[in-house]
Amino acid sequence: MSARQSPDAWQDAGACRGPHATLFFPPPHFERKVERLARERQAKRICGECLVKDECLEYALAVGEPHGVWGGMNENERRDLTEFLLPAS
Repeated sequence: MSARQSPDAWQDAGACRGPHATLFFPPPHFERKVERLARERQAKRICGECLVKDECLEYALAVGEPHGVWGGMNENERRDLTEFLLPAS
């Protein structure tokens, strides 16, 4: 990374950018479970081919991102991972 590049510059290379970006976050209206699972499955498929997937997941975990698919994981999966990595005392 150059001195001019922001620490979040990886976001510019995300496969999630573009017209399908809406797949990564819940819609503003009610979403049935089957619809959510299908949307997340599509988003995760895109993540699977992303060159910055690891950086994305690291970012979401570091900031405690509460919504959406980041680095191939939804909010519940990230929470479970965090709890597994940092078990309660």
